[in-house]
Amino acid sequence: MAEASLRFPLATLAQVRREVGRQLRRTPHAAPWFLVSVVLLSLGSYCAVLVPQLLGRIVDLVRGGGGDLRTIGATLVIVAVVGAVLNAVGFYLVARISERVIANLREAMVGTALGLPTHRVEDAGTGDLVSRSTDDIAELSSAVTETVPILTTSAFTILATVVALFTLDWQFLIIPALVAPVYYLAARRYLSVAPARYAAERAAMAERARRVLEAIRGRATVRAFSMEQEMHTEIGQASWAVVTRGIRARTTMLILNTWMLCAEFLMLSIALLIGYRLVAAGSLSVGAVTGAVLMLIRLRGPMNMFMRVLDTIQSGYASLARIVGVVADPPAQVPDAGAPAPQGRVSLRGVGFSYGDGWAVRGINLDIEPGQTVALVGASGAGKTTVAALLAGLRVPDEGVVLVDGFPVSSLSDRERKARLAMVSQEVHVFSGTLREDLTLAKPGADDEELVAALRAVRAQSWFDDFADGLDTVVGARGLQLEPVAAQQLALARVLLLSPAIVIMDEATAEAGSAGAGALEAAANEVTKGRTALVVAHRLDQAARADRILVMDHGEIIESGTHEELRARGGMYTRLWSAWSAGRN
Repeated sequence: MAEASLRFPLATLAQVRREVGRQLRRTPHAAPWFLVSVVLLSLGSYCAVLVPQLLGRIVDLVRGGGGDLRTIGATLVIVAVVGAVLNAVGFYLVARISERVIANLREAMVGTALGLPTHRVEDAGTGDLVSRSTDDIAELSSAVTETVPILTTSAFTILATVVALFTLDWQFLIIPALVAPVYYLAARRYLSVAPARYAAERAAMAERARRVLEAIRGRATVRAFSMEQEMHTEIGQASWAVVTRGIRARTTMLILNTWMLCAEFLMLSIALLIGYRLVAAGSLSVGAVTGAVLMLIRLRGPMNMFMRVLDTIQSGYASLARIVGVVADPPAQVPDAGAPAPQGRVSLRGVGFSYGDGWAVRGINLDIEPGQTVALVGASGAGKTTVAALLAGLRVPDEGVVLVDGFPVSSLSDRERKARLAMVSQEVHVFSGTLREDLTLAKPGADDEELVAALRAVRAQSWFDDFADGLDTVVGARGLQLEPVAAQQLALARVLLLSPAIVIMDEATAEAGSAGAGALEAAANEVTKGRTALVVAHRLDQAARADRILVMDHGEIIESGTHEELRARGGMYTRLWSAWSAGRN
């Protein structure tokens, strides 16, 4: 329940209507083309109603009535062909408009998610966001293209059939009067249980996506700790939850089908009784009654589609509510706080943060002067990464305040924060595109000389000089896959181009244990030169070069000082240094 409360919310009906209306207005000429599609589909439905009437005229003709069979037959073919063409064009227009609106919705959702605080996305789970932008978008696209033509044609066909039956004889109105309550009760019962079941199915799909993504992204850790069976079990349980909730949702449709069969039996039985009485009394011809019965038989199709499409509508609406739930309440743009020119001064005052199961860090007091490098060391789980995330503004403290140049980091605008803060972690991302595009993300408009200078400053010439296309080399998922050290150097080059006052390095040189260790260490030194730096040290020799070292344990700072001071103190840092030195030897 705690995890579910952190997910992105479901939008209300009012929010859904407002957002869909906004997206329709964004789509050029959507409203007029949508009206044209409705008219075309309605005319196509009218042609469908004419078909049984023409068949009834053929019955009367065969029984000796007047008329020309060739004329009636030609009219029947023309009506059928015209109806099919009108329905096809109307369906095409609906699909075209709906796909554009859905594309706008997807763009708005991803754009909103990118503007959300990182901690908000992490708390909700990337699986939830991925599921909404993939599974829910696909479900919505399928639902719209299936339901809008069906709803339009079904509604008009039902209305046209009722009018046509009334023109034959008023007694035929007994049929919809008796059958409508059955359909109403069936739909009411279905709608009372289906939405919650489909929402639960969509939530289960999000949980499954989260489990799969965690297993893929953390595969190295999974293998290192031999957690393959545990992860397999968790994914299996999440997948089975999707199956069981999906079956439960579809069960409501099976019950609806039972109600529909009863309504169809009642409708045809009453029609046959009324038709028999009218023919026996001489009120209508056999052909006219045949046409009426055929209209009712053809009415079964639209009625069945109308009722069965409720299944798709509910599933589509559940997906739409999840999509709009992300964009309905976008984050407000933080205005400039009025911070002065970047200085690089950092202050944490009584900072505490909890992930929900106890304090991760608490009582953190830390001051870093401009140009000073402070290293955080400690055992895994001591709270080092949490402190780095709090300073970067990726997490909001539960108590205390994080100040950058005298202002709470959460109060800084994007422009002010970009000028002051940059964080490099062990896991970096190489964006798909040319190397130039990847670098200019940090400094749009930078010329090639600046980009090459940044790469050389982080000691990347060893691999950059081998690129025949230079900055035009395509890298990332759709191009050249950079080695881990090269990817880290690329990330550090982006920081140099960004030129922030404060650099936060969360084990950014952990790859230094592999080939290219010296180059990566030199690159890190180049990035921190002349800047305020908070370094979560993976290697204690890196911490030893810092101006000050903070030792953390169980979420608290227990030691502070220079490398020499801490070694002479004989505390935890001394033990860590001795163990690390022994390991190297």
